[in-house]
Amino acid sequence: MRIGIIADIHSNVQALEVVMNEMAGAGIDMVVCAGDIVGYGANPNECCRIVRESSAHAVMGNHDLSALTRDTTWMNPYAAEASRWTSSALSNDSYEFLRSLKIEAKFESAGVKVAMYHGSIGSVTEYVYEDDATEGMVARSAGEVLILGHTHVPYVKEFDTRLAVNPGSVGQPRDGDPRASFAVLETDNRRCHIRRVEYDIERTSKAILSAGLPNVLAERLFLGR
Repeated sequence: MRIGIIADIHSNVQALEVVMNEMAGAGIDMVVCAGDIVGYGANPNECCRIVRESSAHAVMGNHDLSALTRDTTWMNPYAAEASRWTSSALSNDSYEFLRSLKIEAKFESAGVKVAMYHGSIGSVTEYVYEDDATEGMVARSAGEVLILGHTHVPYVKEFDTRLAVNPGSVGQPRDGDPRASFAVLETDNRRCHIRRVEYDIERTSKAILSAGLPNVLAERLFLGR
């Protein structure tokens, strides 16, 4: 079984479409999403539709939650402005889809137990970078594979019998590489690989500016920061 793992799409439909096409050519059997489908970008409804139709499992991210609650008190001004815009732009279908998401997903695939959260175990806001991920954390999740998002920085951390995985960000990478990031988990050998793919950043940038969103959200995409 080959599982395609995506996270932190952030309303970047151009990047998401390229990633989905890449996964289709890679023989992916199942797609899962570790949250933050919306926020920052100009195409929240298109991204919600694609994730809703293609993902076997998805969890809620902090930007998804903010778009539902309109609570931006913890956000920087650019993120808050984008969140308010997203809340107003969401269709009924997108709103109901986001509302249906839980903060965790636990499932078994080909005999491998997987636990998935956006931030950390039980949290949509706590950051878990590679150095923070431990075998004990994976064990506490009751999974053999723990999938996290939120940091926008990809990693695969292997332990004796367990894995911690962050697929990086589809729509707004922050590791200095502007290419869209996702991961492929092979359950047969419990191996996971980070994949990167180029997309039309210029088109995404123009969509953000045309929507009247902050310039910085368009500019940062070219830097991968």
